[in-house]
Amino acid sequence: MAVEGGMKCVKFLLYVLLLAFCACAVGLIAVGVGAQLVLSQTITQGATPGSLLPVVIIAVGAFLFLVAFVGCCGACKENYCLMITFAIFLSLIMLVEVAAAIAGYVFRDKVMLEFNKDFRQQMRNYRKDNRTTLALDKMQEDFKCCGAANYTDWEGISSMLKGQVPDSCCINVTKDCGVSFHVKNIYTEGCVEKIGGWLRRNVLVVAAAALGIAFVEVLGIVFACCLVKSIRSGYEVM
Repeated sequence: MAVEGGMKCVKFLLYVLLLAFCACAVGLIAVGVGAQLVLSQTITQGATPGSLLPVVIIAVGAFLFLVAFVGCCGACKENYCLMITFAIFLSLIMLVEVAAAIAGYVFRDKVMLEFNKDFRQQMRNYRKDNRTTLALDKMQEDFKCCGAANYTDWEGISSMLKGQVPDSCCINVTKDCGVSFHVKNIYTEGCVEKIGGWLRRNVLVVAAAALGIAFVEVLGIVFACCLVKSIRSGYEVM
């Protein structure tokens, strides 16, 4: 039995929210992939609470997309079981998101410690491993930094000559520009603090997006429950 009256409006709004869920899902996956790419270049020593967060974000995004599909099918067919499933799964996603947010806050300092430790380890492997060399060079060029704390960290690296830094530390990168360099021609700030600052600046954006997603999810649960109640009432009338 088709829903009538005000429930038609609720059903339409639910369709709009389902489109928003799909957009949120794609956004979460993009954020997770971006965070994973950054952390994969800096945290290399196995799975840690900090390094697992991007995986959780990607999984939540993919699951949210699947749940949105279930909700769309349920609303289209006005299927009681599918709408109940949609509401339950959406509630579970909210719980996972809250848990991930708490974990991100709790382990924020641990992530930076891991980053600092692994960055210094990769510095010791510079020129010994091509993948490590490319990753460090890219980070130093992208974030306009040099070394972990500052450019002097390269003095203790065995693969570097005395008074030399990687060419990627140079403001204007040219071949061998890091040999017998002048301080004014290189980036002197460390990458750990630079990248940490970048992460802190983006935390507010991520937090605002998370609040927006949570608000949309709450509305989705409310509208789903209203539609479920209407569908159930229709069955009872029949």
